[in-house]
Amino acid sequence: MLIGLSSIFPCDDIEKTATYYEQVLGFCQVKYLDCLEPHICLYRDLTEIILTKVKKGKFFPNHELYGYGYDAYFYTKQPQILYDEFVKKTVKIVKSLSVTDYKNTEFVIEDIDGRWIGFGIKE
Repeated sequence: MLIGLSSIFPCDDIEKTATYYEQVLGFCQVKYLDCLEPHICLYRDLTEIILTKVKKGKFFPNHELYGYGYDAYFYTKQPQILYDEFVKKTVKIVKSLSVTDYKNTEFVIEDIDGRWIGFGIKE
């Protein structure tokens, strides 16, 4: 039985990314930089993101690599409240809050590394 999911975000600079997620997007960070595989865990409500260091090359988000697609999608019971919070914090909005043709109420942001992250709920 599956009980959860952690999104893994490779980063060129995990501390810079973690600071953005904490200060702008409201996540809390826990650093594990002295581990064999250094990483930082980010938490907000019931979600977790794990930031890892890119060891080969440079990070590119899905929409740059493949021409479309989000890098993560988080479900929220109150997309309007979260959308309003991010707008006030001047988060870069890629797609405004709307109902999609697949019946999700959602919006999409771009994070500091260029990732497109969707937030929404199935109607």
